[in-house]
Amino acid sequence: CLSLAPLSNAFVPSGKLIELVDITLPLMVNTLPYPFNEEIKGISTDSGVPLGEVVLFNIFYEVFTVCTSIVAEDNKGNLVHGRNLDFGLFLGWDVKNKSWTISEKLKPLVVNLDFKRKNQTVFKSTNFAGYVGMLTGIKPHTFTLTMNERFSLDGGYIGILEWIMGQRDGMWMSFLTRSVLENANSYEEAKKHLAQTKMLAPAYFILGGNQTQQGCIITRSREIDLKLGRWYVLETNYDHWEEPFFLDDRRTPAMKCMNQTTQANMSLKTMYDVLSTKPVLNKLTTYTTLMQVSEGKLESYIRDCPDPCMPW
Repeated sequence: CLSLAPLSNAFVPSGKLIELVDITLPLMVNTLPYPFNEEIKGISTDSGVPLGEVVLFNIFYEVFTVCTSIVAEDNKGNLVHGRNLDFGLFLGWDVKNKSWTISEKLKPLVVNLDFKRKNQTVFKSTNFAGYVGMLTGIKPHTFTLTMNERFSLDGGYIGILEWIMGQRDGMWMSFLTRSVLENANSYEEAKKHLAQTKMLAPAYFILGGNQTQQGCIITRSREIDLKLGRWYVLETNYDHWEEPFFLDDRRTPAMKCMNQTTQANMSLKTMYDVLSTKPVLNKLTTYTTLMQVSEGKLESYIRDCPDPCMPW
């Protein structure tokens, strides 16, 4: 089981925040939509982790996920979707081991999940044990989907605060991702739901389909801005019509690698190589997932970035 005291204490070293979490956040779980609220309660009951800490674990991804996602098409029309999930920025730097404390604690929690209905796979996901939303998933032979955080002044903190204050007309982004993986039956249907559902937090949804040229980045704030790519689409955590933050430019080296790889050589293996290039691979990277929709394939790798390596 997982205790979130280290994560909370990263903000308040006295440990007082975890007391607030255990007292206050359990009151919030009943406001979350079904079935996520019941699943969170069940995880707390079965694991013995206090309910407030499980709630915190499930909402922190609204504001602290840093990622790289790519959808690429090879010269035969096969789509490959890869992603690095980076998490733990500013949540405690371990000077001795040169690593982010929370990133290291999350790596043993990485699991591949197979969601079934009537003994048939509905979708597959790479996830963290105890987390009920979805950040990375594939609906075999239909579409692939990843979510990256979008930095904005009107960000996840604002949405969470509005939810606590009673304004609950938006959707939690990881709950939306899971709902789309579960219920959408085509690339176009998935794109429509991701584009039109009101959300609590800004985000980038990177969506790949099962036909040629079906790859897009859906840039979400309160409104929709859909960007289409050519033989590949690539998203980190910055609007791609703007320059990335100069201290966190993972986009330029990733695009350089993709262009050097070329469409003719695109495969799961070469996608892994791109996502293993520093600083695309960095000290925050917890896992790399590779998906191929035509084969319904999802494979994940827990990552370490040997020194010298960028903190992010």
